[in-house]
Amino acid sequence: MKNKQSKKNKKNSIKKNQEIGQTKNSAKLVLFIFGIGPIIGITIFLYSKGFFNSPNM
Repeated sequence: MKNKQSKKNKKNSIKKNQEIGQTKNSAKLVLFIFGIGPIIGITIFLYSKGFFNSPNM
């Protein structure tokens, strides 16, 4: 016998898959902002203070 899912169960499984996808996308966005953001900020700060300029002799 084949296992049949009711329409309600199919809708719930589709909804759960969409929620999981949104959660993964949100997690990726948060990791990008809090991971790459500070690195970019520190780089801009150091550049503005002349850290990357070669010393003049």
